[in-house]
Amino acid sequence: MSTLKDFRDERLRKLADLKELGFNPYPADSHRTHNAGDVKGAFDTLEGETVTVAGRVMGIRKFGKLAFIVVRDQTGELQLFIQEGKIAGRDAAAGVLAIDDLPLLDTGDFIEASGPVIKTKTGEVSIEVQTLRLLTKSLRPMPSKQEGFTNKEERMRRRYVDMNVNEDVRERFVRRSKFWQATRDYLNQNGFIEVNVPVLEHTTGGADANPFVTHMDALDQDFYLRISHELPLKRLIGAGFEKVYDLGPRFRNENYSDEHLPEHVALEYYWAYADWKQGIVFMENMMKHVLKETFGTLQFKLGKFDVDLEQEWEHWDYAETIQKRYGIDIYECSLEDVQKALRDNKLEVEKIDNKARGIDKLWKNIRKDVTGPVWLINTPLFVSPLAKTNLDDPRTTQRFQPVIAGSELGNNFSELNDPVDQLNRFLEQQQMRDDGDEEAMMLDIDFVEMLEYGIPPTCGFSYSERLFWIFEGVTAREGVPFPQLRPEYDEVTRSIYPEINFDLHDAEDDAEKNNEK
Repeated sequence: MSTLKDFRDERLRKLADLKELGFNPYPADSHRTHNAGDVKGAFDTLEGETVTVAGRVMGIRKFGKLAFIVVRDQTGELQLFIQEGKIAGRDAAAGVLAIDDLPLLDTGDFIEASGPVIKTKTGEVSIEVQTLRLLTKSLRPMPSKQEGFTNKEERMRRRYVDMNVNEDVRERFVRRSKFWQATRDYLNQNGFIEVNVPVLEHTTGGADANPFVTHMDALDQDFYLRISHELPLKRLIGAGFEKVYDLGPRFRNENYSDEHLPEHVALEYYWAYADWKQGIVFMENMMKHVLKETFGTLQFKLGKFDVDLEQEWEHWDYAETIQKRYGIDIYECSLEDVQKALRDNKLEVEKIDNKARGIDKLWKNIRKDVTGPVWLINTPLFVSPLAKTNLDDPRTTQRFQPVIAGSELGNNFSELNDPVDQLNRFLEQQQMRDDGDEEAMMLDIDFVEMLEYGIPPTCGFSYSERLFWIFEGVTAREGVPFPQLRPEYDEVTRSIYPEINFDLHDAEDDAEKNNEK
């Protein structure tokens, strides 16, 4: 039975033969005029017209003086019809292949073909090839659809193969692009402007998360990779912007799970002179727009949940919801009461815990069974250090979060703009941090100083690509093109590259693992 190395060796032989004939197997140019979708979609207009197409070879069939090649580009597959006497002869200097050169081609190669658009006797839209060029010689065979490419770990490591074999995966990332483009379009159409804020911060904040740390040699100083876009964007509100957003990566050095990745893409926007009630209306409309543009519907089957975003979105009070479920008053109860409720419901009680973390854990236990759409409102002050308080109940904040299919899919509130109040909350968070809570917020004096100059009433909103993952029905790793994985080198790879000292690479990886510990 032939191995991957055997197939690769055979292709290397063909590569050598092509070079011996004078071909450049990796030219820099292509002269494509149409893609496969163009040709098929506009056949009535293009029939008989000479076009140039290009793509990856998916199949080759040769029958004497006839040959058929199926090529695929991003828009789909197209058949090339090759007939002796119609196709040009070999011109190696120009990269033109003759019909006798077809045995030097393999599935996976990239080729370019020029000729008139026709329909074969079987009714297949095709290109009657007049000239054929090799654009890239592939050295590894792509798994066929019949063979499949099903090993989950292998698919994650070689996503470029996964997307070739499993077209639904490639289409997923087309939808992901639509999701973010629809987000941008909606915000831009409503007067927001995009500003890219720094990724490296000397003090990070805006979320309860443990940051990554890196070092900048130029300043000989450690920096944090941002955990949120929030504080720089609010500085822009202080600078006179009224509708501003950023869309890009953020980094949280914490759990790697089906719902969380340490690196992910997120949106945050800030809207001056607006409050949380305006924010709810705006975000409900925005999310409907984005999801409709992405998926073409607002009705979804998400695991055990049947979600209809067209229905009225309920409003749930945070304290009332917990009172109803656990029978405790979150404002009057003690840490021991919270811990007991956690134990009674078979939830973990961490060694280092506090009342805020415990109550949040109780809420998350409720949340996992919420179909939605629900807006969670009146979140307590002690779990919302950056939100403005409600005047009618200063224990609560003007925070609003969409809850759908068991998940919170955004974080939003009327922003705190009282510098004295903000400083006090920062100090409380810093004390939690000093007591061992690595996810508590850092004290950011520069931000407090900015607030002392003043910002107007402001509403802020954020959601990450987890919103897309939920509605796409995939895990976090499945929802990004290239998830982070530890490098691994199998025996096939080691045998193919004998000149590489993989033991050295393995030692470096082991050292990194030990440092992580």
